[in-house]
Amino acid sequence: MLSLLVIVAVSYVIGSFPTSIIVGRILKGIDIREHGSGNAGGTNVFRVLGPGPGIFVMLFDAFKGFAATYWVSQIRVDALSLDAGLVMIFAGVGAIVGHIWTVFAGFRGGKGVGTAAGMLAALFPKALLVCLVVFFVVLGLSRIVSLSSMSAAVALPITLSIFKFALAMPVQNSLYIFSFIAAALIIFTHRSNIKRLINGTENRFGKKKK
Repeated sequence: MLSLLVIVAVSYVIGSFPTSIIVGRILKGIDIREHGSGNAGGTNVFRVLGPGPGIFVMLFDAFKGFAATYWVSQIRVDALSLDAGLVMIFAGVGAIVGHIWTVFAGFRGGKGVGTAAGMLAALFPKALLVCLVVFFVVLGLSRIVSLSSMSAAVALPITLSIFKFALAMPVQNSLYIFSFIAAALIIFTHRSNIKRLINGTENRFGKKKK
């Protein structure tokens, strides 16, 4: 059990690394949370600082989720009887929670989408590819990143359901259950975006916020 506690703690710290905030400080001397949409995520960095910094933050945030899920989950300080896949999920969730509520920046982080994508890359790459297709299709049609992110999140449990029941592909029950929790969490972190979508005031990708 000590191993699991260490894994989750280390994953949380890795997820807490405030990539966007550090990039904003280094490049412009600003707190990215006080500009653009106010979110400490790659999309806001893209909007405020440009494509280069934005893409870097997105990739690094995804790497945090992948690193925690794929590598940190292998840490052992005592015997651990849990299924390896379940341990990877615990590690990935630790990173996502750290990204959303980062201990290094007053527990105000991003929305967890990029870190969740990195986690999924380590757990089930085929499902990630489907979610990415959904993301970019919705983005191309709507030019709204928040809607695209939530659509991709909802696509995850649907995709795994198809894989598991229609295509008879091996999908771990723990991952299947987690997919519903992950979708709910992503939607929860986008609750302010949902209000703007309803009001018709949500930012569109490629359009500068006035």
